[in-house]
Amino acid sequence: MKKQIRDRLFYRHPAPAVDDFCPYLMERRGWERYSLPIGNGFLGATVFGRLETERIQVTENSMFNPYCFPKDKRVHMCAGGLNNLAEILIDVNHALATDYERSLELESGEARVVYRYEGVRYRRTAFLSYPDRVLVMRFEADAPGMITLTVHPEIPFVRDYNEAVGDGCGKTGEVTEQDDRTLLLRGVMEYFDIHYEAQLRAIPQGGSVFSSHGRLYVERADALTLIFAAGTNYRLAPSVFMEKDPKKKLAGFPDPHDTVTSQLNAACEKSYEELYRRHTEDFGALYHRVRLRLGGEADAAVPTDELLHRYQEGRESRYLEALLYQYGRYLLISSSRPGGLPANLQGIWNCYASAPWSSGYWHNVNIQMNYWPSCIAGLPELFLPYADYAKAYMPQAKAFGDAYVAKYNPQNLSAPGENGWTIGTGAWPYQISNTLNLSHSGPGTGAFTSLLFWDYYDYTRDEAFLRDFGYAALRDMSVFFSKALCEINGKFLIKDSASPEQRGPDGNHYHTTGCAFDQQMVYENYKRTLQAAEILGIEEPILDVIRSQIDRLDPVLIGDSGQVKEYREEHFYGEIGDPKHRHISHLVGLYPGTLISETTPEWMAAARVTLQGRGDKSTGWAAAHRLCLWTRAKCPERAMGMVRSMLKNNILENLWDTHPPFQIDGNFGYTAGVSEMLLQSQAGYLDPLAALPAEWSDGQVSGICARGGFCADLTWKSGRLTGMHIVSRAGGELRVRTDEPVQVRVNGKRRTGLWEDGFVSLQTAPGDTVDIKAKD
Repeated sequence: MKKQIRDRLFYRHPAPAVDDFCPYLMERRGWERYSLPIGNGFLGATVFGRLETERIQVTENSMFNPYCFPKDKRVHMCAGGLNNLAEILIDVNHALATDYERSLELESGEARVVYRYEGVRYRRTAFLSYPDRVLVMRFEADAPGMITLTVHPEIPFVRDYNEAVGDGCGKTGEVTEQDDRTLLLRGVMEYFDIHYEAQLRAIPQGGSVFSSHGRLYVERADALTLIFAAGTNYRLAPSVFMEKDPKKKLAGFPDPHDTVTSQLNAACEKSYEELYRRHTEDFGALYHRVRLRLGGEADAAVPTDELLHRYQEGRESRYLEALLYQYGRYLLISSSRPGGLPANLQGIWNCYASAPWSSGYWHNVNIQMNYWPSCIAGLPELFLPYADYAKAYMPQAKAFGDAYVAKYNPQNLSAPGENGWTIGTGAWPYQISNTLNLSHSGPGTGAFTSLLFWDYYDYTRDEAFLRDFGYAALRDMSVFFSKALCEINGKFLIKDSASPEQRGPDGNHYHTTGCAFDQQMVYENYKRTLQAAEILGIEEPILDVIRSQIDRLDPVLIGDSGQVKEYREEHFYGEIGDPKHRHISHLVGLYPGTLISETTPEWMAAARVTLQGRGDKSTGWAAAHRLCLWTRAKCPERAMGMVRSMLKNNILENLWDTHPPFQIDGNFGYTAGVSEMLLQSQAGYLDPLAALPAEWSDGQVSGICARGGFCADLTWKSGRLTGMHIVSRAGGELRVRTDEPVQVRVNGKRRTGLWEDGFVSLQTAPGDTVDIKAKD
């Protein structure tokens, strides 16, 4: 590819003080619209770039209160959940600065601020390092002795937040001086007895620094590095989920002080240049795996908020569409790294005492959407935090499986732990919900989740993962379904069943038997279990049960409107539930599943009818889901319509997706959908430019991935594929769909006879390269 334009968000003004931080209010607009996010999978920070007092807000993902614990009507329905660790406030007193610019550099994972004040050029840099587990903030000037500032971190929400109802969700915290250049932030989240600590150290070059009354004073330094380390006594372990007493969930885990001290000291022993190099090499190695260019690179010179506003006024930008794609990858790198917790509903960023929907892990589409782009967009290892999380909650999920079968189908009950596993919609670092008392989503949530484990294997062909965990998760979910299904009129159906968040005529969540969501998810899980068993050479009794039931699941029914029926008892589209509902759960067999495909044209046509009926305009994440579905349905102009709709209706000035409020799953869903517009592989072959719209007639992408362990670079001109370079990482059969005869080279050598009837087909060895070029 040609020399690349930098992937960055940038602005000509600081984040405005709109609904600015108040420790006792639910701040929204200032934080979610204008701050710029950085993260390392352990901590998340948002940077405001202000000139009088800089604000850097920091989140640590284990600092939770329980979700919706208070019952008092005076308390917001989403009370509880993730809390705000710290606000690092830095008085710089440069309000009259000129030549201002702040930016988020996606390729290197850093937030920058540059400006001129009284003839001096100032520069700030902030990044969260994964290798060193610290937040680094750098202050520089082009003249000596010009860095004078005051750092005064605050611990927000230090009080019993819902004291009036006595919910026990108190938070203590204090900022003290540890030495002349180090501050200590320390306290307890009382409900789960979470001990948290942060340390902030100032390292000046020249000048002086001293501490007093919880503040650091830096005077006349040539440059300054602030290093911030933080942690809690949380550990990801099965006991955290199994223990019923909230005060005992973290019992026996060590206080964070020694770990935080060690991390801070180790980072401070390195120069700023070394910290920066280690961070940017690590971050860039992930980010640079995929490049996307759709044209319009001149728009890279336009500030991001102005570019977005232009788009919303009708002046579209191919550059902005590609930038939003890469931003999703950036956010995943920042919020989901091995060793940390998975990305939650807001990724790893929260400034509230009570986060929207608790910043939980919601299993009726949101957690799945978070990880849909991980493999196809070249970031498969970023899914592993969720796999580790699932391993930790699995004993509790199996206990829920025991309870479910005992309640609904006791005749099928086996010994404890042998009834498979199930999980409800909500989950958090301290507990998961169950399906025992069905609310608004059926047991299909478990299979919706298990598909993630199969897709990780299918893209990476990591057989060790499949053998050690993936197959067991699929198999045990199948065990649960085999015991939960009821044979009714020759069909095996889930009862009680629910299509996520739909309501009936009485206003209550609608419960039924065998709705499409549950039946399709059972089918997809059964199918993957059989595939995984064949790969691993496993044969066991549950597989015979699956084989006897899979063809009697009746997962797709077509109604009188020509639609995929959401409910078996439905006749015409929309007669049960909201016809414009944000969820489209009865099409999970189209995406992310493979049940509805080009090989089932009647079902595919019905899926398009359903999508048409649902409508395109929706809340942020739901618009992203519609994008993925229209893409899988091979309707490129409808998919392009969703790209437009999201940018016009669902994207904020900092490019975060809004429900509203901010939910990160829409960003991730956008990246997943755009990826499949360019390359699909669910049908057993690579399908380049599968849903390419006319607006993207010329372009190039490198590093995009496909099932089977393949990685591809594509170039196209006037909507026609001109070249494709494929690397086979795992070996095996490669099939590529092309509309016309092509030239093929394997490991650089010309090969003939590989194209026939619209496909290039050949066997590959690990490391083989295949180049496909359109004939002149």
